[in-house]
Amino acid sequence: MHSTTLVFLLGLVASSLVQALPHSPFHHHRRSLMKKDGNQKSVFAHHMVGNTYPYTPTDWLNDITEAHAAGIDAFALNVGSDEWQPGQVAAAYAAAQQSGTGFKLFLSFDMSVLPCGSPDNAGALRNYITQYANHPNQFKYNGRTFASTFAGDTCQFGQDSVVDGWKTQFTQHPDVLNAGGVTFVPAFFSDPATFGGLSGAVHGMFNWNGGWPVQLTAQSAQNDLNSLGDSLTSLLSQTVESVISALAKFVGATDTDTQYHNALQALSSDDGAPIYMSSVSPWFFTHYGADTYNKNWIYYSGSHLYPTRWDNIMQNRDLFDLVEICTWNDFGESHYIGPIRGAQPNSQAWVDGFDHTSWLAMTGYFAAGYKTGAYPAVTQDTLHLWARPHPAGASAPDPVGKPDNFQLDQDVLWAVVFATAPGSVTLYTADSAQQTFQVQAGVNKLQMPLTPGGYMRGVLERDGQTVIDLRPDGYTFDANPQTYNYNAFTAFASANATSN
Repeated sequence: MHSTTLVFLLGLVASSLVQALPHSPFHHHRRSLMKKDGNQKSVFAHHMVGNTYPYTPTDWLNDITEAHAAGIDAFALNVGSDEWQPGQVAAAYAAAQQSGTGFKLFLSFDMSVLPCGSPDNAGALRNYITQYANHPNQFKYNGRTFASTFAGDTCQFGQDSVVDGWKTQFTQHPDVLNAGGVTFVPAFFSDPATFGGLSGAVHGMFNWNGGWPVQLTAQSAQNDLNSLGDSLTSLLSQTVESVISALAKFVGATDTDTQYHNALQALSSDDGAPIYMSSVSPWFFTHYGADTYNKNWIYYSGSHLYPTRWDNIMQNRDLFDLVEICTWNDFGESHYIGPIRGAQPNSQAWVDGFDHTSWLAMTGYFAAGYKTGAYPAVTQDTLHLWARPHPAGASAPDPVGKPDNFQLDQDVLWAVVFATAPGSVTLYTADSAQQTFQVQAGVNKLQMPLTPGGYMRGVLERDGQTVIDLRPDGYTFDANPQTYNYNAFTAFASANATSN
């Protein structure tokens, strides 16, 4: 099957789903927020300290107040090896205290760049723990300083094994114990079947890749279609509900969460059940050539990935002790929800002009639902729109080339409507391309095909009155791009409020 056929078939799936998908708040029985000795379900955002080189204290204060307002409880400060980063970590803790919000912070050691071959390397990590253990804005779990990582599953710190390295040089080292101890929940990229062997070294695990359908690739999708006998008739004979179900298997799915959670039961701990933390993310696109980081791929981020993943977390919230948003400001991989500020890792070509704060604005609703066990009532009408800037199959004179798995992308305008009452929403992608949907009170997911050369616009009406009319500046669906950009342009507007 040719890739163009794959794009066509996926487009048919998309067109069969161009219907309003009303989604009223889940009404779960309210469960206890508490786990073990008083820990609450919490929501974090992964913050790349490496992108904060030009930050002032005001920048940190703005990040913290904006995150707090969106229902985020703490930043996971991703720290690397740059000599200036400890100073920015100190500025973050100072700003958190200054904010008066009670916002928390914790260290997430980036072991993809931090050295871990000697005991001295572990000492650098311990210094962070001992320095901030008694800070009023340090996030704690089970009464101990909380810490995480990105990677680190091969680190031995000069010891005989990974377990001995992390156990003797970090979690059970006297320096750490004398500072009150650490609750360590790293993102190790190792087989979950090995988690039980980490007893004594870790207290849980962070499923970094849980936020994206990383197993869904152009090849796997092609194989799935081949399994239908390469038959278009077979695909179209499925009901809309079965197609939705098939997509749900990938988009926001909790299969790996269950795998992690079950594997962690083999991890022995002296303070109760092991801790499971997973991720939620809105997007993924990175576009570095072989002459730089050599990273050029997408993870499929359509089908309303961000709200859908949140919904699936909500439906299975007993699995999730903690949830981390990936990320606040990782511009290079396009999954930021915070404002574009600070430095960029040479990602300006696909980030500048592509605001993502629409996703930040909807985060508070989902975070509140996850933390309390029931989604809050929608008290303000809000319309969110997002889309890519050019067709998935477009050709551009870009020496880096198309990203891997670009064939998965659908040329669709995605919309989410937070409605206080029933109404109608008309989506436009050109003057001659529009569709009207009836929406219900609550959260409604809508979509329609994009139009080459067109724009994005959404109009919410109720009782014959226009409630919201959002047509953001700066967006065109360009049929002939000069460079490849599979990032998302987002925009939102609330009733009686200025659009963003």
